[in-house]
Amino acid sequence: MLEYYLHPILLTILPELSSTFALGSSVCYQAEISSSIHYPSNMAATGNVEETQLQDMEEDAGMEREMESDEEEGMGVENLDEEEEDESSEDEKENEAEIQRLEEQLSINAFDYNCHVDLIKLLRQEGELVRLRKARQKMSELFPLTEEIWLDWLKDEIRMTEEEPNREKVYELFEKAVKDYICPEIWLEYAQYSIGGMGSPGGIEKVRGIFERALTAVGLHMTKGATVWDAFREFENAILSTVQPPPGSVPSREQQGLVNAQLERIHALFRRQLAIPFMDMDATYAEYEEWSEQGVAETVTQQYRRALQHMHKSKPHEQALLAAEPPKLAEYQSYMEYELKEGDPARVQIIFERALAENCLVPDMWARYTSYLDRQLKIRDIVLSCHDRAVRNCPWTMGLWRSYLLALERHRADHTTVLDVFEKALTAGFIQATDYVDIWQAYLDYLRRRVDFSKESSRELEDLRAAFSRSLDYLKQDVEERFSESGDPSCTIMQIWARIEALHCRNMQKARELWDNIMTRGNAKYANMWLEYYNLERSYGDALHCRKALHRAVQCTSDYPEHVCEVLLSFERVEGSLEDWDTAVQKTETRLNRVSEQRAKVAVKEASQARQEEDKTEQRRRARADKKSQKKGSKPPGRPGEKRKAQEDFQDWGDEPEQGAKRHRRGGQGEEFMETESKAPPRRKPEGTNQSQAGSAASGKNSQEEPEERRDDCSVFVSNLAYTLPDPEARLRENFHPCGPISQVRLVFAGNGTFRGYGYVQFEGRASVAEALKLDRKLVNGRPMFVSPCVDKSKNPDFKVFKYSVDLERHKIFISGLPYSCNKERLEEMCRGYGTIKDIRLVTHRSGQPKGLAYVEFANEAEASQAVLKMDGMVVEEHTLAVAISNPPRRSRNLDLPGPSRTLVPRQAYGARGKGRTQLSLLPRSLNRHTGPAGQAENGTTSKPAGEAVNSAGDTPPEAQAKPLSNSDFARMLMTKK
Repeated sequence: MLEYYLHPILLTILPELSSTFALGSSVCYQAEISSSIHYPSNMAATGNVEETQLQDMEEDAGMEREMESDEEEGMGVENLDEEEEDESSEDEKENEAEIQRLEEQLSINAFDYNCHVDLIKLLRQEGELVRLRKARQKMSELFPLTEEIWLDWLKDEIRMTEEEPNREKVYELFEKAVKDYICPEIWLEYAQYSIGGMGSPGGIEKVRGIFERALTAVGLHMTKGATVWDAFREFENAILSTVQPPPGSVPSREQQGLVNAQLERIHALFRRQLAIPFMDMDATYAEYEEWSEQGVAETVTQQYRRALQHMHKSKPHEQALLAAEPPKLAEYQSYMEYELKEGDPARVQIIFERALAENCLVPDMWARYTSYLDRQLKIRDIVLSCHDRAVRNCPWTMGLWRSYLLALERHRADHTTVLDVFEKALTAGFIQATDYVDIWQAYLDYLRRRVDFSKESSRELEDLRAAFSRSLDYLKQDVEERFSESGDPSCTIMQIWARIEALHCRNMQKARELWDNIMTRGNAKYANMWLEYYNLERSYGDALHCRKALHRAVQCTSDYPEHVCEVLLSFERVEGSLEDWDTAVQKTETRLNRVSEQRAKVAVKEASQARQEEDKTEQRRRARADKKSQKKGSKPPGRPGEKRKAQEDFQDWGDEPEQGAKRHRRGGQGEEFMETESKAPPRRKPEGTNQSQAGSAASGKNSQEEPEERRDDCSVFVSNLAYTLPDPEARLRENFHPCGPISQVRLVFAGNGTFRGYGYVQFEGRASVAEALKLDRKLVNGRPMFVSPCVDKSKNPDFKVFKYSVDLERHKIFISGLPYSCNKERLEEMCRGYGTIKDIRLVTHRSGQPKGLAYVEFANEAEASQAVLKMDGMVVEEHTLAVAISNPPRRSRNLDLPGPSRTLVPRQAYGARGKGRTQLSLLPRSLNRHTGPAGQAENGTTSKPAGEAVNSAGDTPPEAQAKPLSNSDFARMLMTKK
């Protein structure tokens, strides 16, 4: 009845509807609405038709007059038109050739996304609408299309179907478009197009249904959702204007009922919209106040205020999205965390959809979204649709396919659908061989859960066995040919098949055949594989086959034969007779003796290779030393003044005298080197240095008056500071002030006045040093500050700087492969479930950037072992963790050896000009000899201690047999001129 009243007056509201839904195609929609309206027999619209025909005739006459004038005036431009036609024809030929090339390329590789896009652009430019439709259909079968591609396609299809009375093809296309991404613009275009068909039976209800679906899909969009609400409300307002009676007339009861029902629809839309937070929602509230004759109800006002509060909470996230550059991944993740804490599933879903519209190629985001839907929403259509879109956007991600298979099984999908999805996964093109193993395992698990093992035989069981056989062939043929590896070296799939045959089917013969195949694939040398087979026989087989398996394991195992031998003896203690025990003892002893001999030979061979490498290294070192000595002896005689220059260099580069600090000046440029204490590099006063720095630098007098031991006991060495640290002395005083009174801060500067990043902090009391050492690794300008005791290693050779243990620590685990974004709190949350955590240390570079390594200390060894078993191989943000018991390698230098066997290289003190280029002492080489048990140091490399250096023949070289020199020998070396 409502449509009967609307038919004659729909044309009067078309301009209003067109202005409301002006999205690019409203003119053609107006024509479609006019042509689709079926007028009743007692109502005609001939007047309007006649006026339209007259207007068309006048326009045709005007066009004819313009054409005549163009013919009279355009005789001179005919040549120009011909040239333009020639150019356009050449462009058309080039475009056609490019179109053919793109089509051939797609016939070779149909998954070339950019090629699809280029082909669609060219076909649309040339106006090839039929070929364009086919190109778009092929692309949509493989990939989800973007908003721009869909809108162009929809507008083209609408123009192509203007003459067709059937609008269902366009409706089907709209249904495909709204499934790819959540797009308010496409939903508005869909609703606008449906208005053109509301003159047909049920047309108005169809428009309302599309609007309601649009509100469900995008009605919560904080910035764009209000446009859909406004469009729906304006549509209902336009309908209201058609059902109201003319002014001055008395409406019938039926007409008044229609008016009241329409008013209630508009009221309901206002109430629903005001209960949802939107940007600028106060304008909608003001519009409702003006429109409603009865005013706004109190309940509506309360809902509006609650929504307004929620909008203000979300507004910072929306503003961050508006200010950020695409793809805005960090901003969307922050927004997601906020909505997840709020807990509204609808709002969580819309923010995920908004993020995926701009980050559709981020697999982690799809995985997080699908996981949320699987665990929280659990609505079949929404969950499966999301999984399908995830694998279409990121088909190379195996985890998304595996989740899709589980979701299909969880929601009772038929077997044909699951099989189709699995076949698509095999053709998706994974990037590593192990991905194919994992997807096969997921599918085989699904098939195993379908089988009723209470029956001896069934169709499902045959399908499972056929799938196992096919998986082995697929991994052997397809995967190995592509990746040159099977992806399943431990034959995990065959192990699972063997367990199923033994446990569920009671078919040990088949299980033994499978294990024979596993062992022939290179796994017979591993003890764990034999023990796995032994456990299977122990559970479902008999003692005879257990004994055979262990005897074969003793003969074949090469990694841990002792363990296998122990298991065999334990088995015979329980199951075997005396003869079995004797046989087992004889076999194990023979095997272990043979293993010991082989290991001894390997050790001798490795030792020989190590000696050869050491000999080669020593020969290369001696060759370099001889070459340097020859170059030094062949230098020409020095010029006048060279002796004094050498003496100055000796004072600058060598150890400074003991008389304390000196003041060096250089004229000409105003450079002034400040006083420095003995055994410390000089520093030049940089520009802008304050008086406190200058005063702390002048420490020569204090160093003479104060004993060396007290300064060391009351000082700490601070390093790893940034060279560009502003006002470093003030920063150090600020950081160490809570530790106690500071006597002075001695910073080290380079020759050009730049800060070297380290220095000394001296306190007035020894108790402050312990507090200062607690600040080790504290961040200063984002960089860890190293704080260590100030110890003279030449006087304290047993002092050990490295504070972390390098021995096996069974209560501590070492984790590698951590993502750089993992902090201490997150790591503690990951490890908390395995025991009591005493300490966590993240390993960083000197710049403070994480290395992806960490040490976690547990209360005891059992908890650490449990953490290793559970966490090793765990995947965190696509990073696979490697976890083991902490057993750091020995340091490269023997600084951790006790007593005199440790070799320490003393610090060098350089003069005012800094470190020399050669880093060599000017002391004569013949005088630079070290006696005693310590090893010799030459050219910065430490050789073996005296008495240990041997050549390849085992003899002591002449350098190691040097005799003490007498006074005459020294005089002869100094006075003899070479």
